[in-house]
Amino acid sequence: MSALNLPVSAETETQTRKADHIRICLDEDVQCRQVTTGLERYRFTHCCLPEIDREDLDLRTPFLGKTLRVPLLISSMTGGTEQAQQINQRLAAVAQHYGLAMGVGSQRVAIEKPEVAPTFAVRAIAPDIPLFANLGAVQLNYRYGLAECQRLVDLLEADALILHLNPLQECVQAGGDTNFRGLLDQIALLCAHLPVPVIAKEVGNGISAAMAQKLLAAGVSAIDVAGAGGTSWAKVEGERSPNALQRRLGTTFADWGLPTADCLVQVRRSLPEVPLIASGGLRNGLDAAKALALGADVAGLAWPFLQAACDSEAALFELADLLVAELTTVMFCTGSATVADLRRSQVLEAVAP
Repeated sequence: MSALNLPVSAETETQTRKADHIRICLDEDVQCRQVTTGLERYRFTHCCLPEIDREDLDLRTPFLGKTLRVPLLISSMTGGTEQAQQINQRLAAVAQHYGLAMGVGSQRVAIEKPEVAPTFAVRAIAPDIPLFANLGAVQLNYRYGLAECQRLVDLLEADALILHLNPLQECVQAGGDTNFRGLLDQIALLCAHLPVPVIAKEVGNGISAAMAQKLLAAGVSAIDVAGAGGTSWAKVEGERSPNALQRRLGTTFADWGLPTADCLVQVRRSLPEVPLIASGGLRNGLDAAKALALGADVAGLAWPFLQAACDSEAALFELADLLVAELTTVMFCTGSATVADLRRSQVLEAVAP
């Protein structure tokens, strides 16, 4: 299942990179191998007599002032190319149908090349969902400011802006943007003036409790821990680099990062009220249920949705059906009538090593 090969002459370097990312994520072995999400260290306590009707389960979840019918986020993936437009449109359709949240991939390319902006514009397809714009936080140190962020939010008619934090990816990426000096102050300035909430998100290496506290103090409204255990962006960037040194870096740091479950538990313990997304290596509804039970408000998945969206719209709807069925099965078999019930201490237990 390969990505489309678009002519390089028609693309900027950023567009080429986006097309490479899709191809590599689908066709190459870029998953973490030595580090796991940590979710396998937890097990639900089975309830043989749930005393509820499965048809009455309530999956509705509030998040940043909106309500999701199912507490799942289609995590940020792509945009800026012809294939990415089709992917985003399919993802938006399934998000609207099931009442999921959706984030788009980095919209930097839409600033560099305004004619590709329509590849991100999915609000007409999904008028009711929480929809999140996206920009690399480091771009605030590279001549991007409030005006550009507002343009990205307006383009998407977004409910929030994701600022993704990716120092390792930028190190491995050939010509990556690695000036992170004073970036927290830039984030604070943006949060103070942007009229929509800002979500801080890693890209698969995790956000610690200490960093989450700093980001919240700077004005960020929500955290997506995006921990290690899924797609390794060091591997992805190493795979696409023509430079031998960068390829070696990608191999060396392939399993770098904080496991998703560890980030989630620590951030929730440290910041009990923060709106919290858990992503990073979640692959099914059981993973999502564990993340919710450990304290996430919303569980985010990217790679399974990307794989299905590149196959067909039918495959994408089949995936969503399965995710909802898996999540509701966990709730039913733990006697949890609501998502909040999943967070009871006796529902999930750590498995002895």
